[in-house]
Amino acid sequence: MEVTPYVFFEGRSEEAAEFYKKAVGAQVLMMMRYKEAPDQQGCPQGGGDKIMHMSMKIGDSLVQASDGRCSGKQDFKGFALSLTPANDADAEKYFNALSAGGQVQMPLAKTFFASKFGMLMDRFGIMWMIYVKPA
Repeated sequence: MEVTPYVFFEGRSEEAAEFYKKAVGAQVLMMMRYKEAPDQQGCPQGGGDKIMHMSMKIGDSLVQASDGRCSGKQDFKGFALSLTPANDADAEKYFNALSAGGQVQMPLAKTFFASKFGMLMDRFGIMWMIYVKPA
């Protein structure tokens, strides 16, 4: 059994996919637009080009996403995506890329439990924790 995060970007999924491709090397495995659905069930008004379902691979993990109802009102509270780069240099690279246009919550630094740990909110409102596992 797996638990896979499913994120509703409320109209910004395609923009988010492009951002995550550059920031963390995400690969879009599948992207279906509302207009491609046989009955366009659940399609928001005028949202045919919006993303009904998308699967992205980030590292070894799968993240799924949608534009949802395209409300423009994202509300990501009570969770974070945790990224575990292989080394401190990758942690710095990903932290800087993900925080561009976002907000650093805790600067990336050495802690008693990791060689590097930091927290940020990206420009879409997703909270990320970057954590380099101790050797």
